[in-house]
Amino acid sequence: MENASESIVRLHKISKYFPGVLANDKVDFDLRKGEIHTLLGENGAGKSTLMNVLDGLYMPDGGEIYINDKRVKLHNPNDAMRNGIGMIHQHFMLVDTLTVLENVILGIKSEPFYINKKNTASRIQKISDKYNFGINPFLKIWQLSVGEQQRVEIIKTLFKGARVLILDEPTAVLTPQEADAFFEILKKMVVEGKSIIFISHKLNEVMKISDRITVMRKGKVVGSVKREDTSKEELAEMMVGRKVLFSLGRKPLEKGREVLRLENVQAFNDKGIKALKGVNLSVKSGEILGLAGVSGNGQQILSDAIAGLKNISAGKILLKGENIAGRSPRSIARMGLNYIPPDRLRTGLIPNLSSVDNAILRCYTCDPVSKKCFIDYSKANNFTETLIKEYDIMVPRRDAPVKLLSGGNMQKLLFAREAAEKPEILIAVHPTRGLDIGATEFIRKELVKQRNNGVAVFLISEDLDEIFMLSDRIGVIFEGEILDIIDIKNADLEKIGLLMAGLRDTPHNPKETSAATH
Repeated sequence: MENASESIVRLHKISKYFPGVLANDKVDFDLRKGEIHTLLGENGAGKSTLMNVLDGLYMPDGGEIYINDKRVKLHNPNDAMRNGIGMIHQHFMLVDTLTVLENVILGIKSEPFYINKKNTASRIQKISDKYNFGINPFLKIWQLSVGEQQRVEIIKTLFKGARVLILDEPTAVLTPQEADAFFEILKKMVVEGKSIIFISHKLNEVMKISDRITVMRKGKVVGSVKREDTSKEELAEMMVGRKVLFSLGRKPLEKGREVLRLENVQAFNDKGIKALKGVNLSVKSGEILGLAGVSGNGQQILSDAIAGLKNISAGKILLKGENIAGRSPRSIARMGLNYIPPDRLRTGLIPNLSSVDNAILRCYTCDPVSKKCFIDYSKANNFTETLIKEYDIMVPRRDAPVKLLSGGNMQKLLFAREAAEKPEILIAVHPTRGLDIGATEFIRKELVKQRNNGVAVFLISEDLDEIFMLSDRIGVIFEGEILDIIDIKNADLEKIGLLMAGLRDTPHNPKETSAATH
């Protein structure tokens, strides 16, 4: 391997098998002291598997791990940590009801039975102050924002003595401003001699933060490049194996009539806490209204309420002028509203049913699929075959459970089913989350196609690149309120990012937001 002598971590010919899958196929990877090395690839490329091998979660089926030129075997994450390696997962490993201090020392065998909380808190505070984290060791995790919780995960790792940090999609829960501040922290760590492996699918971030970039595809390394020697376009082509469109060439359209209108919509979550606090917005035919916001600010309850899956406590949801609040999902669907939910395998599809059964879920009582009281499976098969061809869905067998499909093909099937009904409004929540670049490009083009055909599209996404690429207007939700709705011509990333953090220039109320929708 090139410059292997400089490497503090070196993975040599790592292979990892799962039943029926070769996740890592003789992969070489190295990390040098004081660098940020990004691991890039589509879903299923083998990135996380490789890093789980380095973190001791998986034992490799072949290959060798070297740390500081010494061959090691890592049987578990504690072994990895003893060798100075710590991984910060995308989904935090924190106990909400415990304090920061208790979470940091949880599971550390070297800590004495009786903890000197004053000394431990002082050590945590030093790490927090060093990197301007602003973390109080005695606050409980549930009292912290998502960004602060991520900093606690980093403190946990540094407290245990990690010199190498593996960060899995670390900016997925951050606003653009928080992400920029986070990058400055990483750069400071690198200057101090720490080394970072950065896993991300956001090419803008990769180009901003990386020293070197290794691209994986189908379990193998396609290549490693220096950041200054490559581009977004080249990296995307390495990931997918073909050129990828970064601009959809969306043309301005004349908006049509108002299809959906929300007036002072309020709702409680399952814990009895008010999650929607007077939401006002409208969506017209021939436009995409994008709703931006950090996860957990009421997006799912809002979309479920519109689709009839969640009751509201006050306000009106007007579909083509009729108040649909309290109606069943079926009756709402029959009025021309189609819904792509955030969880395709729990709400959107039935995992154990076939592609055919899932394709006809919305129309099994209608022509041409329904034949009196029975399903005409010949016509159902033909209907499904048409969707599969039109949307390029890779299905092993028509009768195979959809849970065997890749995430991208599941999402294509779900999208095809909803679009086939020629909706008047399409609610799409995180429609490309977890998808590879190819599937993401396809879904985004289809959303624009729906908009161009006169459908009102309400897009809810945490991916700001997606919001800016697709939307005609951008709304921002924070703690269950729509803080503003801005025409795409007047929208900029900084302003949207500040709104996502709950910051606005002047006092704002739902009535003003309602006026902004026209």
